[in-house]
Amino acid sequence: MSNQTATVATTTHKPPSGQKSWLRGVWHFLYQHRRGAGSLVFVLVALEIVARYIIDNQLFLASPTRVYQAGVALGRSGELWTHIYTSGIEFILGFAIASVVGIAIGALMGLSTTVRAYLEPWVSALYATPIIAIGPLFILWFGLGITSKVLLVVVTAIFPVIINTHVGLTNVDQSLHESVRSFGASKWQLFRMVRLPSSLPFLVAGERLAVARALVGVVVAELFGARAGLGYLILVSAQTFNTANLFVGVIVLAGSGVIAMAVLQRLEYRLSPWRVRE
Repeated sequence: MSNQTATVATTTHKPPSGQKSWLRGVWHFLYQHRRGAGSLVFVLVALEIVARYIIDNQLFLASPTRVYQAGVALGRSGELWTHIYTSGIEFILGFAIASVVGIAIGALMGLSTTVRAYLEPWVSALYATPIIAIGPLFILWFGLGITSKVLLVVVTAIFPVIINTHVGLTNVDQSLHESVRSFGASKWQLFRMVRLPSSLPFLVAGERLAVARALVGVVVAELFGARAGLGYLILVSAQTFNTANLFVGVIVLAGSGVIAMAVLQRLEYRLSPWRVRE
């Protein structure tokens, strides 16, 4: 009887297989990113020491603990979640539109020399235009609502997608292209079997560049006439010399960018498993 009780106790305290696999996944992630985590901890500790004992001025530099306290206070009041929700909607809509339209335009430029001749000057000129210079125009044309913010994010993020898609579709191994065509492959088969797989790394690279530019577009869009959003939080915090709240907005934006980059990198590995992983 005692043996049966011991067996039952052992099995009840044994973690389920799903939990064990989750713990293994967390441990693998931490081990894989141990160097990055170590450097992050080192920088945070150094900033804490500098902010507390060397530059003890909250207007100039907020320590990580003060930034954490400010983030907790903003979260408890609900203000932080309002800003995150507003900026998140603008980012998701703008990035999604920029991705779909940018891939379509880039594909047309990569497959047709006529379309490329018409669009390439516009792409080059608009890509080099400072976005902050046309921000007020978007507010004037489309109002203070979410439409102007989303369109500004689209204009900010779309050009890396266009350029990388175009380059990817034209950067094809010529010998491979000729070999497949010599077997009687149609244009659609050449596109599906040769040009599209070759362009996937460029396409994902364009998406990763677009993530960073889209976050910049969100901040720039919220500098003009916004009443909520992380860019608005950063602007108001800078105007009131609240360095801790300013760093909260910056850290949330940076963390969002890191997460989006990691997701796109995972997508790149799945779409092009033949590439060498560093």
